[in-house]
Amino acid sequence: MSLPPLVRYATMAEYRAHYERVYCRGDIQTFDGVRVYFSASKFGHIFYESTARDGRKDVFSTVRAERIAWIKATLEHPQADLYAGWDKIAHGYDSTRRVAVVYEAFVVVVAMGLKQNGLLKANFVTCYQADNSIGKIRTSPVWSRADCLRLLAGRP
Repeated sequence: MSLPPLVRYATMAEYRAHYERVYCRGDIQTFDGVRVYFSASKFGHIFYESTARDGRKDVFSTVRAERIAWIKATLEHPQADLYAGWDKIAHGYDSTRRVAVVYEAFVVVVAMGLKQNGLLKANFVTCYQADNSIGKIRTSPVWSRADCLRLLAGRP
């Protein structure tokens, strides 16, 4: 699959404007019809990285920001590989988290929920280049809509 083009702006403010326009105010739907909601407060989490490797994201990453279009492209791609997400607190896979992979080792993670009408919705959690963990991600259980719906309905 050909990679979406990198997006190159001169300033961080332009990337923020793009993120808020396309993602926060846009109507992003996955290829299988799930509406994905984005929060403006996630901008720093997505596009900053830690210089001290202490987890505190303190510097804007042009490398991450240039892949801004990959988020939407991954969510909308009909051949995306979908995996259950890992719950590090419960130490197990969680079918209410969905990990999508299409381009290289770029992953997009969403948390699934239910709308009042019972249809699935998703909240964007994170995205990143999973160079060190893509092998483990690709051996995760395949995401199942039925399992997700069952868990969200409170059935074991």
